[in-house]
Amino acid sequence: MKKHYFNHLLWMGFIIFLINAIAYVAPAKAELEVPHIAKNSNELMPLAKAIQQALSANPGVLKKQAQMHAMQQIPAQQAAFPEPQLKLNVANLPLDDFSLNQTPMTQLQIGISQLIPYPGKLQLRRQSAELEAQAATARVQETKTQLIHWVSARWWQLLYLDKALVTVRRNHQLLQQLIDVAQTKYAVGQGLQQDVLLAQVELSRLLDNEYQLDANRRISSAQFNALLGRDTSIPVVLPSQVSEQLPTLTSTERLILLAEQHRAELQSSHYQVQAAQRRIALAKKDYYPDFRVGANYGWRDDLTDLVSVQFSVNLPIYTDKRQAPAQDQRTYEWQSQKYALEDLRNQIAEQITVKLAEFQRAQQQAKLYQRSIIPQASQTVDAMLAGYQVNKVDFLNVLRAQMTLLNYQTQYWQAISTANQALAALNAVVGSEVTNNE
Repeated sequence: MKKHYFNHLLWMGFIIFLINAIAYVAPAKAELEVPHIAKNSNELMPLAKAIQQALSANPGVLKKQAQMHAMQQIPAQQAAFPEPQLKLNVANLPLDDFSLNQTPMTQLQIGISQLIPYPGKLQLRRQSAELEAQAATARVQETKTQLIHWVSARWWQLLYLDKALVTVRRNHQLLQQLIDVAQTKYAVGQGLQQDVLLAQVELSRLLDNEYQLDANRRISSAQFNALLGRDTSIPVVLPSQVSEQLPTLTSTERLILLAEQHRAELQSSHYQVQAAQRRIALAKKDYYPDFRVGANYGWRDDLTDLVSVQFSVNLPIYTDKRQAPAQDQRTYEWQSQKYALEDLRNQIAEQITVKLAEFQRAQQQAKLYQRSIIPQASQTVDAMLAGYQVNKVDFLNVLRAQMTLLNYQTQYWQAISTANQALAALNAVVGSEVTNNE
């Protein structure tokens, strides 16, 4: 009866061992979603739609999200006890005939033991891993914020290039009309051949400018598509009408305070500082021993079975070489995280100051071009053309006035684009829409 009972225990131990071995060799296969590179057709791309598509398809965001999910699986692992150990032993077996009943000391043993970390260690490990996971979550938001910034900046750069191309092509037509007028006047003896030649030179320069703008447009389009996770050859079609209104922003000090509240990278750095503090506390816990408890059941043939109980601790006696350096390491890591946080704060304050100045300068330029310079230049061109037709103004002045108006028109849209790019950069530095926090 006793032998049958012990054989039953041995079979149970063997089955447990086999199950764990199979689980180790053939782990469950995880189903992973492979991100899809979007290949959209030619369609209108407003800024809001571009941002939405980038957030859903950009590989950089998807990578950070995968890293975040990986970090979120760590706290539960860190809080779990180490795996128990199952033991199957044959004790005091005689070597002459390997008999199980020759001596009373011979026995078959089955046992189990468990390592128990010193109280508080598992909790500190879990807390540190949770803080790192929160930092990873904040980094996902930071990546999204920066992606919105770059998508917005590229979008406004493309819009400027579109407006510049439209302006250049319109002036190309006007310049061709000037050439026609100059040729007509020359044909009837009222103009000079040099006026025609000069206009043709300016027309060639205008065409060269158009070629450069078109090349820059193709480059910016490819960069824009890459941010959206699309094929870089897909044409980017922007709306022809956009708001030219620029907001009035608050002070630098107010924006810095908003960044403290909303900037995800700051939040991530805060979490990393706290995680480093938990690791210091964990390093101090390593001065204390861990415990191991266990029990063995020993079967003896035709004799009373035996039960053994075990208790052991590790002895941290080499503290000057292990625990003390480890604590110093964690302390320096914590100091490094604190300095990184302070450095980040300084960088944010600097970036806010610079980008706010860039926005305000571009905003003032756009207002000046829109309200004063372009209307005055347009009136000058009209007056010059009228004077040229009655031979009161020479052709060179007409040409200069027209090219000056062209420059002012393109500079106006350059100022609008620069202001909106600076606004997008401010949103990224602060971590939220600055116009929504007034």
